[in-house]
Amino acid sequence: MAIRILDRAFSSGELTPELFGRVDLAKRQEGLALCRNFQTLPHGPAVNRPGTEYVAEVKTSTIATRLIPFSYNNTQTFAIQLGAGYFRWHTNAATLSYATPAAYSGATAYVIGDMVSSGGVNYYCFKATTGNAPPNATYWYALPADMTYEIPNPYAAADLQDIHYVQSADVLTLVHPNYPPMELRRYGSTNWQTAIPTFNPPACPLTGVTATATGTGTTTYDYVVTTVQTAGLQESVQSANATCTNNLSTAGNLNTITWTDPSTAGLNVRYYIYKKANGIYGYVGQSSGTSFVDQNITADVSKTPPISDATASFNTAGNYPSAVSYFQQRRMFAGTINAPQNLWATRSGTESNMSYTIPVQSDNRISVRVAAREASAIRHIVPGGQLLLLTASCEWKCGSANDVLTPASINLSPQSYIGASNVTPVVVNNLVLYAAARGGHIRELSYAWQASSYVSGDISLMAPHLFDYKSIVDMAYSRGPIPTLWAISSDGTLLGMTYVPEQQVASWHHHDTAASGLFESLCVVTENTEDMLYVIVKRTINGATKRYVERLHTRNFATVADAFFVDCGATYNGAPTKTISGLSWLEGQTVNILADGAVMPQGVVTSGTITLQQAASKVTVGLPIIAQLQTLPAAAQVDGGFGQGRQKNVNKVWLRVYRSSGIYAGPDFSSLVPYKQRTTENYGSPPNLVSDEIEIVLSPSWASSGQVCVQQTDPLPLDLASMTLEIAIGA
Repeated sequence: MAIRILDRAFSSGELTPELFGRVDLAKRQEGLALCRNFQTLPHGPAVNRPGTEYVAEVKTSTIATRLIPFSYNNTQTFAIQLGAGYFRWHTNAATLSYATPAAYSGATAYVIGDMVSSGGVNYYCFKATTGNAPPNATYWYALPADMTYEIPNPYAAADLQDIHYVQSADVLTLVHPNYPPMELRRYGSTNWQTAIPTFNPPACPLTGVTATATGTGTTTYDYVVTTVQTAGLQESVQSANATCTNNLSTAGNLNTITWTDPSTAGLNVRYYIYKKANGIYGYVGQSSGTSFVDQNITADVSKTPPISDATASFNTAGNYPSAVSYFQQRRMFAGTINAPQNLWATRSGTESNMSYTIPVQSDNRISVRVAAREASAIRHIVPGGQLLLLTASCEWKCGSANDVLTPASINLSPQSYIGASNVTPVVVNNLVLYAAARGGHIRELSYAWQASSYVSGDISLMAPHLFDYKSIVDMAYSRGPIPTLWAISSDGTLLGMTYVPEQQVASWHHHDTAASGLFESLCVVTENTEDMLYVIVKRTINGATKRYVERLHTRNFATVADAFFVDCGATYNGAPTKTISGLSWLEGQTVNILADGAVMPQGVVTSGTITLQQAASKVTVGLPIIAQLQTLPAAAQVDGGFGQGRQKNVNKVWLRVYRSSGIYAGPDFSSLVPYKQRTTENYGSPPNLVSDEIEIVLSPSWASSGQVCVQQTDPLPLDLASMTLEIAIGA
């Protein structure tokens, strides 16, 4: 008996073998038994993933390195290589370089970010200096001789993966519990600087503050003055105290407060004056000049001078935060070693002002401790419609009655008791994706109106074989053209999840790479209207360990000659040639070759060179990718058992493909049959890409599963929209 089964789509992705018998599941109808180096699309098809472009080798290949994203604007984005002791920048599959700097001059006052040349070596100035010639490790950092732009950082290799970060405009804030918070600031394409911020209100610059009485009396009057800066209208701490004696209740008596402001003209726009009342300084008025007259003004003790919060200085060991974010115009920190459950937020509208007043005002800094059943450190601050705090054992909502966080209105409530790992979460729409603290799975935290709280769900549930007894080490989200959550497993596999939550699409696929490749870090940045994935891959090249920065190539190609389906690869585009050189990073490796759209025999890179069988003008060379797809065991309503327990033989398969070539199919991966697609093409030209339903007669093979395998090993595209199987079923 022969039947036909149509696999309409593959939008459920790879499913665990433990679900093969669940023929009742709707997701099983669109699932796969294997989705290796294929991506599933939200609307159903499965496509072989594009290859990765070689960008650069990390500074020291024996040491693990990390990537973090930076976006200055829509056209200037960077994958920052965060290494042990250094930063480097990559953009558009290239590494940022610098021009030869001017020679060092002992008479020049150098500032942070300046570069000089001295003794045949180029240097970066990380501490302002005059007259201290390089080499001098106190002021100068030696730059790479290959002109790669690089600046120093204080981080050790073992701490890189635990650094958390947040960006605001051209400032990237980085935190780690073993280091003071640090800002990485962009001042130009090759002018990046680091700085350790201070978390105090502006210092009061005023000198010579005096109080002079007009009249007589025995009452002591104490005054202090603060400044209000033009930029940001931040108020300084109070000045030194000024005292006089008088009796302001007497008609005609008054006190005149004067001061000197030695700061730069225009820095301060106003001055606030405070008078002591019952031991507290209260507001009495303001001035735009350098004097003020008190004619018995009642001090308003509801407004007092700012007080610096010493507990939120983050300037001593044990008091460095491990989490950072922004929410409602405040920069937020949490999770120090000494106060792991504390959350701090700057004064509203400021970056680093951790001051407060007595009594507390709504714009004051926020300092709160999460009172939980378990002493669990805050690992992540996640902003969204509401503020979420993720700890190792619980997920908390941080809110207020009117949705505006203030020191007086903040309240904390637990949402679920799952716990998050230290991997940075990803926000998609209004959902939070995070790696669970235990079990290695990835979870989705979303608001459920039925429960009036946030609910955590396991989005790895259908593919636990990819996660169990492993852990997630890095995550990032690509919004387009294929909405994908990318994650790296502790076994070095790159995991992908096509994710469109509003359409209930969450399909997993996994990716590996040749040359003993292990994925170690990743980030996503926008380039040319696409979100591009950058990865660091640890490879064994010519017997040596190498760590390479690589970028996942776009899958957008005009002709087959433009296709890029090799890993760690590069493209030559120029005059026809048979010799492709400059491939030193692939020394000794067997590579796939696509020359003017035609698949050439594999070659081995020798002395950085390969030789083609015939000359070509556009040649893509790189490591082979084995892309494999396998259907689930066949299930059809031929009896009450849906055909289970019967022997099956897939005789034919019809594949509906789009712009595809190099297609192989079979009952298993050792019995594959190629699709003969060459038709009317001229001799010597590559076969045209196929967009049609194609028929492949398979090698006969009786088995209990009735599965079909599809494979692509050539550097060519394969876009599989659907599949129809003709199956003979035994008794």
